[in-house]
Amino acid sequence: MTDYFEFYALPESFHPDEAALKQKYYALSREYHPDFHATAPPERQQEVLHLATQNTNAYRTLSDPNQRMAYILSRHGLLEEGKQEIPSDFLMEVMELNEQLMELEMEPDPNVVASVENEVNAIATTLDAGIEPVLAGYPGLPPDVRPQALQQVRTYYLKRRYLLRIRESLAKFATRS
Repeated sequence: MTDYFEFYALPESFHPDEAALKQKYYALSREYHPDFHATAPPERQQEVLHLATQNTNAYRTLSDPNQRMAYILSRHGLLEEGKQEIPSDFLMEVMELNEQLMELEMEPDPNVVASVENEVNAIATTLDAGIEPVLAGYPGLPPDVRPQALQQVRTYYLKRRYLLRIRESLAKFATRS
């Protein structure tokens, strides 16, 4: 897997310098534009095409907060398929929401949809506030402390994905009622 942070000569961060990211992307877009290499040998043209694709993928990944988080966690082997257990305390916390979703399945009710939506938003806000210091402080952490921070980010990421699934279910009910 290509290290996109290395590709852009930026430190690994959950909050990279957006301006520097954009600047690197545009500079490499110009440098690897196929038109500037039209007279190059076919091997060089292939290489340039590969680098241009890599540049696009790197920018797409690093400029989106969710993709960036998933990318960093994947780079550290923390998002392997089938190994994404969500903490049981969180599942208990959202169990009632899931029960309300099942009730909505039987009996759509705009008031219940709004209530569940508010609850999901409140949980998400609490999660965001809790993880923000970890995300912001990550680049300055000593290497031996980073794995612990990454575990916290992984747990946060999995909880947010779970909430997203609840939101997607809610969206279906909202269109029905």
